Amino acid sequence: MPPFPPDDPVHALVPHTLKEPLAGRGSELLAGRTFMVKDLFAIRGQKVSNGNPCFYEHASTAQETAPSISRLLDAGATLTGITICDEFFYSLLGTNVHYGSPINPRAPRHVTGGSSCGSAAAVAASMCDFALGSDTGGSIRVPASFCGLYGLRPTHGRISLDDVTPMAPSFDTVGFFAREPELFRKIGHVLLDGERVEALVRHVVLAHDLFIHSEASADQVIWRALDKIGSALPEPEHRVVAGEEIDAWREAFRVIQGSEIQSTLLPFIEAHAGEVDLGSGIKERFAVAAAITQAEAEAARALGAEIATQLRALVPPGTLIVLPTTPTLPPEHDIPDGASFAEFRTLTLGHTCLAGHAGLPQISIPTGVAAGCPVGLSFIAWPGGDEALLDLAVKLAPFVKT
Repeated sequence: MPPFPPDDPVHALVPHTLKEPLAGRGSELLAGRTFMVKDLFAIRGQKVSNGNPCFYEHASTAQETAPSISRLLDAGATLTGITICDEFFYSLLGTNVHYGSPINPRAPRHVTGGSSCGSAAAVAASMCDFALGSDTGGSIRVPASFCGLYGLRPTHGRISLDDVTPMAPSFDTVGFFAREPELFRKIGHVLLDGERVEALVRHVVLAHDLFIHSEASADQVIWRALDKIGSALPEPEHRVVAGEEIDAWREAFRVIQGSEIQSTLLPFIEAHAGEVDLGSGIKERFAVAAAITQAEAEAARALGAEIATQLRALVPPGTLIVLPTTPTLPPEHDIPDGASFAEFRTLTLGHTCLAGHAGLPQISIPTGVAAGCPVGLSFIAWPGGDEALLDLAVKLAPFVKT
């Protein structure tokens, strides 16, 4: 058992982190392993802040521990810390004006990505063996790519969201990070519930339209990785997945997410308008979410349903979509969460909204380094194909090891 409290060289932990570890019990599957969790999971005797100290002040102490945490404890893993997240999870940068921003151990001049930023930083810095986060619009996949980690956004609903702060329930998932593919697969087997749909991977669709938007340096790394993978996967079929419709897909995601925030996070902010202090960028996004009309939300949901049908038709069991996890390298950490961030967010959501709309599982695999920054390659599978993605991580490790 490592010393407690753990050293925090990358500022990954919240001020109200655990005062003592929660020891694993029972199964030996994850015995001796340590993990940390994003600051939105209920832990008995603790309060969550959702990245905001005003929320923490008004929060009640949890009476129960989230089932996802309990499963890991039952599998023998020990919980050692609570990690910083972007304020109310409403960012992809990995910054927090209240608690400070975690350092990216793999690219210290650059952001970790968010909103599961502290969890990613902690794993990348070897503060723990793995960590839990959440992914609504990319909050596992983006920091996994930027920090050189394995990250899974599961099939929607396959990992329990009980006792986890909701953001946009239509898109919310619990995901996780790890450095080692074999451990990554074990964690998935502990956490995943519901229907598992097994199939051999016989077809790979390369999302050509999403590759052409990538930064040149990152694009080169990914193509080299695909060349190394070679015969480990079927020859990919190049296809346009979204094409010119990507702007409409991204906007539909933004509107659905914002309309659901009106019922989840916004009520607290409006009830405490005189005391809650939202950071730049976060404040503006909540204002935009508050202005979404019912008619706009209904139109976006109708389009979202069409997108889901179209994407699911692309991935019958045995088929994967391959794409860059993010179209850009991580921005430098002094970028303000304002106008200059808007383009980054827009481009990134164009990649991350696909799995969200369709409720599909997506894995980010570390594939190399460009300009001193990690680069992630993603695979999207069929509903219930999560285990196939976990197996894929192990299978491809020798080809993409960085």
